[in-house]
Amino acid sequence: MVQIVRERRDAFGETAEAAKGLLIDHARRRGRAAATNDSGRFEMLQREAFDDGWQSLEELPAFKTEVQTETPRTIITRNDSPDISFDRSINPYRGCEHGCSYCFARPTHAYVGMSPGLDFETKLFAKDGAAKLLEKELSKPGYTARSIAIGTNTDPYQPIEKQQRIMRELLEVLEAFDHPLAIVTKGSLVTRDIDILSRMAAKGLAKVAISLTTLDRTLSRAMEPRAAAPARRLAMMRELSDAGIPVSVMAAPVIPGLNDNEIERLLESAHTAGAREAGYVLLRLPLEVAPLFQDWLLRHYPDKYRHVVSLIRSMRGGKDYDADSNTRMTGVGPYAWQIGRRFEMAARRLGLNTERRQLRTDLFKATPAAPTVPKKKVSASSANQLSLF
Repeated sequence: MVQIVRERRDAFGETAEAAKGLLIDHARRRGRAAATNDSGRFEMLQREAFDDGWQSLEELPAFKTEVQTETPRTIITRNDSPDISFDRSINPYRGCEHGCSYCFARPTHAYVGMSPGLDFETKLFAKDGAAKLLEKELSKPGYTARSIAIGTNTDPYQPIEKQQRIMRELLEVLEAFDHPLAIVTKGSLVTRDIDILSRMAAKGLAKVAISLTTLDRTLSRAMEPRAAAPARRLAMMRELSDAGIPVSVMAAPVIPGLNDNEIERLLESAHTAGAREAGYVLLRLPLEVAPLFQDWLLRHYPDKYRHVVSLIRSMRGGKDYDADSNTRMTGVGPYAWQIGRRFEMAARRLGLNTERRQLRTDLFKATPAAPTVPKKKVSASSANQLSLF
């Protein structure tokens, strides 16, 4: 096996991995969305494994989930983006085992010298001591409480949370401080924490948004290979709502030509399941996400490939992505306008967003009601979205 520097593009401007037959073997990446593991954008060399004629790649094992420990200095991330309605967030994990093909967080893996492709789905980082850090930061003199968003980058309820329990520990700290939080997730583990969330919701301190991309199980399995199935997400909404926890639905991302025909049905199903607020975000393809998603689309829906890419570019000023904070969530142009109006009309018809639940900040206390010593974790080392806050 050798490593080389190579770039391949087809006449339409996208990477042509599938056509060249240089994808990582399907058996090795079973249950993963990405089919490549190209080096991150900060690396000096672009490395690519290929068979040199001696079947050397056949000896490589399948990709397994690996969890490493990351020790951050702080746990609350601040932002001042004008199109985001929260100014602080927490991400318990770096990387996400759900492996969504469209995930805009993939490029963050390049910061640790790893690939936004398969590495992002298989080489994960758990933030050790996150609960203690949070307790320390909330106890600082002068700290002012505002809603903390969790799940805005990677999912706090991805499968490794079952062993790591970092999100559970964070909730214990937030409850002790009576600190408001809003969660976005597509992970079924959120129902495990209904006991804490229901108590916080009763005080006006918690709300949960469930990401629902499609009702088509086949599409969901291909696009979000290790996330909860659509029917399970609707069941999650019902369980949370029945427990008195305010539930929102995130129709995100809306992918033109692929799932945008489901907008009305998504909202109707979510409303029936108990959601009373809703938001949507147009597909975002920053940096390495664009070629990864285009490769996924070419492999799974080759007949729709050119149409979908053309529609995406028509809503991004002719580019794969435009980071302009005024339009990055909704896009521009006639097709983007149509998506927005359809969403608004369906939400209005169903009575969604008629009353947005504002989380309370006046209950916050700088000294917790009880000690919040995190429980010992089991090692697993081998193992409009933003308007909702």
